[in-house]
Amino acid sequence: MTILEAIEARHSVRKYKDQPIPDGVLEILRDKIREINEIGKLHVQLVTEEPKAYKGIMAYGQFSGVRNYFIMAGKKADDLDERIGYYGEQLVLLAQTLGLNTCWTGVSYSKISGTYELAKDEKIGCYIALGFGETQGVSHKIKSAADVSNASDLTPQWFNKGIKAALLAPTAVNQQKFRIEYVGSNKVTAKPTFTMIGYGKMDLGIVKYHFELGAGKENFEWV
Repeated sequence: MTILEAIEARHSVRKYKDQPIPDGVLEILRDKIREINEIGKLHVQLVTEEPKAYKGIMAYGQFSGVRNYFIMAGKKADDLDERIGYYGEQLVLLAQTLGLNTCWTGVSYSKISGTYELAKDEKIGCYIALGFGETQGVSHKIKSAADVSNASDLTPQWFNKGIKAALLAPTAVNQQKFRIEYVGSNKVTAKPTFTMIGYGKMDLGIVKYHFELGAGKENFEWV
């Protein structure tokens, strides 16, 4: 499965099989974590075979069988949430290509002592559940390109492809609160729109990564 195929296939999964992730697959994921921690200046950590985080008082949302998860953390900064979204989605789509399932979780987990390390100036932004799903999840209704962009017959084909990929990005409670516009000269803007739920910046990071995959990073620049 390619990354673009993973965009189409990936859906949020909350119920997981009692099936360990093979060591070889874990090593691929750990290699990717080392890469994004360096490039994205993050402190992402992978926890395996730990069943408590999604069974605590905060673990609502019909989760079951979660024993593996990414802890998405980093140094406190204004752009931390966007970087968590952007680089976290790289892990999510990589996991999909490896036959695994995932679910972004903002508050539906408990922090289990001893499972992570944080410096005094770092914080956890969210968790991502990981494992072999009981199902592959289900698709949800998505907005139209016109709802989130100025895509049209007049905008470049690569831009329209980028919007198609962006519309398949996971966002908090499927709210899709973002706006992407082609502003000419192969330049593109992206911003979150108002939401009462939060996670707008994190969603924007996820969406921007999807857009880049669909549009091709070589075709444009963010402004």
